[in-house]
Amino acid sequence: MIDFIQSETQFFILCLTTLFTLINPIGIAPLLVVMTERFSKDEKVNIAKRGSSTAFLTLILFSILGSVIFNFFGITIEAFQIMGGILFFRNGIKMLEAKVGRSRTTPAEQEESQESDDIAISPIGIPLIAGPGAITAALLLSSQTPGIYSYATLGIAILIVLSFVYLILRNGDALMKMLGTSIMRIIQRLMGLILMVIAVQFVINGTVTVLKSII
Repeated sequence: MIDFIQSETQFFILCLTTLFTLINPIGIAPLLVVMTERFSKDEKVNIAKRGSSTAFLTLILFSILGSVIFNFFGITIEAFQIMGGILFFRNGIKMLEAKVGRSRTTPAEQEESQESDDIAISPIGIPLIAGPGAITAALLLSSQTPGIYSYATLGIAILIVLSFVYLILRNGDALMKMLGTSIMRIIQRLMGLILMVIAVQFVINGTVTVLKSII
């Protein structure tokens, strides 16, 4: 029993530290805030729920069936990296061109709120939170499980990390008020540039890996 507890504790710490490092909720916090700042408070709560839930389900799914899914569809991590890079780049351009948020008062403007559902799933849920690194980690960790109960340990670690991400998304307004509109505008454009650079690096990493395998 003691050996079992020690084994699961060590595996839990490994899962928690690995996922926390790769998802990096503190590092992506500014990105999450500026990507959702134009939405209302209720929409931000909805984005927080849907984005975190999407990432959670994705990581759980790949933890259990990841290798099967990739092999069945002939998908590689490199392809996922390139796809993520394209999504990041598109969203980075939007952040650079974004205007100050405003209230939606007309029916046409209210229809724009549907975008909150889209952005929650992609690119926030996938691949910003559940990106290639996190998915790869979930695959590798699931292959290193000491026992059958370790899948539950991995699931708990994923839940804890994504709960932290959810709190960051949900409380973005407090950060905005603390920094002020002008600072947020500057951060927004800087994050847009950074996001585009990350996007290019994703594409480069995926392309280089593919070329190396060919050569």
